[in-house]
Amino acid sequence: MPLAIIIAVPVIDIWLPPNLHVAPLLVVAPTFTAAFAGPRLVAAIGGLAVLSQIVAGLERHALGEERVVLEVVSLVVVSALVTLFCYLRERHQLQLARAQLVSETTQSALLRPLPPHAGPLRIASEYRSAEPDSRIGGDLFAVTRTEHSTRFLIGDVRGKGLTSLNGTSIMLGAFRATAHRQAPLPELAAYLEGSVRWGLGELDSAQDESGEWFVTALVADIPDDEQVVHVVNMGHPPPMVIHEAATTPLLVRKSAPPLGLGGLGETSYVEETFPFTRGDFLLLYTDGVSEARDGKGDFYPLAEGAAVAGRSALRSNGGPSVMLHHLLDDLLSYAGGELGDDMAMVAVSWGDPGRPPGDTRTPAPADT
Repeated sequence: MPLAIIIAVPVIDIWLPPNLHVAPLLVVAPTFTAAFAGPRLVAAIGGLAVLSQIVAGLERHALGEERVVLEVVSLVVVSALVTLFCYLRERHQLQLARAQLVSETTQSALLRPLPPHAGPLRIASEYRSAEPDSRIGGDLFAVTRTEHSTRFLIGDVRGKGLTSLNGTSIMLGAFRATAHRQAPLPELAAYLEGSVRWGLGELDSAQDESGEWFVTALVADIPDDEQVVHVVNMGHPPPMVIHEAATTPLLVRKSAPPLGLGGLGETSYVEETFPFTRGDFLLLYTDGVSEARDGKGDFYPLAEGAAVAGRSALRSNGGPSVMLHHLLDDLLSYAGGELGDDMAMVAVSWGDPGRPPGDTRTPAPADT
């Protein structure tokens, strides 16, 4: 279109009466080009528009008139300004792209994707940040292998902005540093509590709002040779086992306080054991899932949604990824496509039913 205007103006000007001219329309060419092109193309179009205006003036033998000179100078100024604007916009976009690349790399290193298999287990995860331009917030999850079991962490850092990311970093670093050892789950929970309290002290010394954040968390251990799951809950929403389309919340008898609040007194961590048999799905989640609301303000019926998703996965002979896919679609549909909080989910199931529980060889990919 800009080129059509540049060519059409001097042609049309030939046939118009002397008191009517369309040369001022040439300003549309560089300004329109600035909407989609870079500075070089805008400068080229601006130069052609100025040349076209000069040609139109020569055709009328009016190039020396004050009005025509003013139009040419105005077009030159406009072309130069929009070229400068495009240059600044392009440089800002490059800076933004570099910053986004650094941010995505940092976020990927902090919250690593979970492997599809760990020992005899199949694993899938989903994460949604409440911030549309962010891939990580206050929710977190991780998995690690010990010699004879697989351990999971899921948590929710209650804080604001960078404070939340600091808490996420502290929790994940502490879990990855010690969870692979053979220490019992209560000792792992105590270590996480100590790490969070240390982080609070560091933030306090930096005059941050450290007193405003704490972490709800849950650690789970699934032995390779037993069809059970061991759990220590620290103020986190209870996980669920989906068994033959029935959902059972794993409610512990004694839940410890959230991490960061246990320092107010002596805290004892109790490990509790629940059945987790072949054909079951284990669902770990944060309150961004259970507290999602519809347009009426009603909470999402997670137990029902998980049961339907589990039934769909079993019918299609799918694994945890299929189950989470159905559950996430139902959740987003219920909430109108937008969640008001960070959301994390981890689904776990046993691998190939034909393999014995103690066989820890990595199975062939089975998820669809």
